[in-house]
Amino acid sequence: MNFIQQLYRCNVINRSPLNFIKQFSALASNVENVNTKSINQDEELDKLYKIVELELRGNDPAVLRSFAKFATTAGQHLDVEAKSWSLRKPVHERYTVLKSVHIYKKHRVQYEFRTYFMFVQYKHLTGSTADTLLEYVERNLPEGIALKATKVELQKLPDHLVPPPKEDVKQIS
Repeated sequence: MNFIQQLYRCNVINRSPLNFIKQFSALASNVENVNTKSINQDEELDKLYKIVELELRGNDPAVLRSFAKFATTAGQHLDVEAKSWSLRKPVHERYTVLKSVHIYKKHRVQYEFRTYFMFVQYKHLTGSTADTLLEYVERNLPEGIALKATKVELQKLPDHLVPPPKEDVKQIS
């Protein structure tokens, strides 16, 4: 019987909160035992990210500021250093078209599209934290906001790039 079915069954049979908490904690300990076994088998190192930067674009500055504040707060709840700013000026695209399809060239209408930008930056994340945070932010993305995520990963130096021994440095100087 899988975890969801057991959880559903516990909730339906025993309605008292104390019984539910006891059974849920027993189920959670079973899940933790299964997870530790799978972690021991796959000993992959978690990726480290120096910076994860989100570029937000939208046509409503109030929604954009609100979502940037939400994304920053979400990062701070996960104990990640987060900040947001608006560096670029908005881009204004203007299109002038004729009012009439066929004639009257002097009667025109102008349409304008404004694109506002906001940036959110998270520093010093692990791979699992970055994935969790990005998925949470993406799922709560409001309408009219575009998101572009850029990650800067930290990697170990290759073996062929070794600093010179200290003796050689002293001789050159």
